[in-house]
Amino acid sequence: MKVITKIEPSDALAAKKKKRVAAYCRVSTGMDDQLVSLETQKSHYEDYISANPEWEYAGLYYDEGITGTKKELRPALMQMIADCEDGRIDYIVTKSLSRFARNTTDCLELVRKLLDLGIPVYFEKENLDTGSMESELLLSIMSSLAESESVSISENSKWGVRHRFENGTFKIGYAPYGYSVKDGVFSIRKEEAEWVRYIFSETLRGKGSAAIARDLNEKQVPTRRNGTWTASTIRGILRNEKYTGDCLFQKTYSDFRFKRHANRGERDQFYMEGHHEAIISREDFDAVGLLVEQHAKEKNIKKADKKYQNRYPFTGKIVCGNCGSPFKRKVNYTGNLRYPSWVCREHIDHKENCTLKAIREEDIERAFMTVMNKLAYGRKEVLQTLLDALRGETHKASLRRINDIDARLEQNTERRQTLTSIMAKGYLEPALYTKECNELAVEADSLAAEKDRLVQEVNGNMKKTDALGELLRFTNHCGMLTEFDGTLVERFLDHITVHSRDEATFHLKCGLEVKERFSR
Repeated sequence: MKVITKIEPSDALAAKKKKRVAAYCRVSTGMDDQLVSLETQKSHYEDYISANPEWEYAGLYYDEGITGTKKELRPALMQMIADCEDGRIDYIVTKSLSRFARNTTDCLELVRKLLDLGIPVYFEKENLDTGSMESELLLSIMSSLAESESVSISENSKWGVRHRFENGTFKIGYAPYGYSVKDGVFSIRKEEAEWVRYIFSETLRGKGSAAIARDLNEKQVPTRRNGTWTASTIRGILRNEKYTGDCLFQKTYSDFRFKRHANRGERDQFYMEGHHEAIISREDFDAVGLLVEQHAKEKNIKKADKKYQNRYPFTGKIVCGNCGSPFKRKVNYTGNLRYPSWVCREHIDHKENCTLKAIREEDIERAFMTVMNKLAYGRKEVLQTLLDALRGETHKASLRRINDIDARLEQNTERRQTLTSIMAKGYLEPALYTKECNELAVEADSLAAEKDRLVQEVNGNMKKTDALGELLRFTNHCGMLTEFDGTLVERFLDHITVHSRDEATFHLKCGLEVKERFSR
């Protein structure tokens, strides 16, 4: 009698059948935007790929804000191809042909190469799977359209922008320091405007850009992006005609290779007087312009000199807990003994307003080392626990909303490009074109504002997580510090709040706040 035994499928074999699916995208060049844009797309593709039980997530490859006209300029794309050749990827998902390659030759070459390796590509927007195509005809046609669309959109957009320059309807989306902008309308920010006037008045008094920048940093005047004031930033403000209420359009332009250049006469420019309320009079602006030009000639200034910026580890990082003023470094002499110390600037200028006296630099250094050693000792209980908690927080809802906003902004852009194309061909009345474009611009501004809020919310937590991860990695391998290392201050410390000559709070970049006493 014949005996038949049923052999069940092996779990290991079933697991091997899953396709390893990778995703490819391009992200913006701005650091904050890039971080969140990357996380948003990663979240999207992880959800998209995990939704298919036959797929396994094989990673996200991304290039930074590159036009896509030449494949050689995209290192992540080339790395993905190399990983395909090494047998690490079975299938690729990307948003559209224009994101993959806007050059027909490159697109066909890459697709053919991947198909030779047995790896199809799926284009979401076009719903096109190269693995199920019987010929290259459709791909060739669609990639050609993507290439020509890239050039056409660029030219139509330039025409539309130029047209709005000429008739004065162009809406500026970003306002310089001292102003805010909504729906293309500038309004003065009073606190920032006061510092703009201060910069111009100090320049007219003969103070140089570097000296003004140092002064603003010592006063802890916030910049637009919470950065540091530099001489080049000051010179940029002094040369910006927008502070007189006027506006110069087309300061830069893009060439046919999509590269941006400063406009030095290669393209028409348009100057609009009385575009918005002025902060500085034209007379003062012109006088400052002459002074800056004269000073630049005398000093042969070409770009910012950072030689004297941040000379000491604690520069700009110590704040008085009594009056809020920054601390200044000074050198003290006792007989033949010379030692540096840090003291509240308000105490130096007005002792009656702040009684907090100087603290020796070596005491601050020892306190910082103690903080780092305490964190190293309790890294598992403190740092690892906090890191696990931060990583446990999910921003899925915010990331999905950012993804939705990006899609709506893309649709908004496409609608504006369509209007521009119709207008350029003479099929649309200028008044209707302006009305429709302005409505779309208002919608885009509203969406962009919501996205900025979400990006800052998500990005703040992600930065803290990254900073905490870096601190944990360092404490895992550094051991106990026996001598002061100034590079660790820049790496991990945000600032110090000094409460008295005996105690201060060390605020770390990862969000931790540690109180420590000064030992003398």
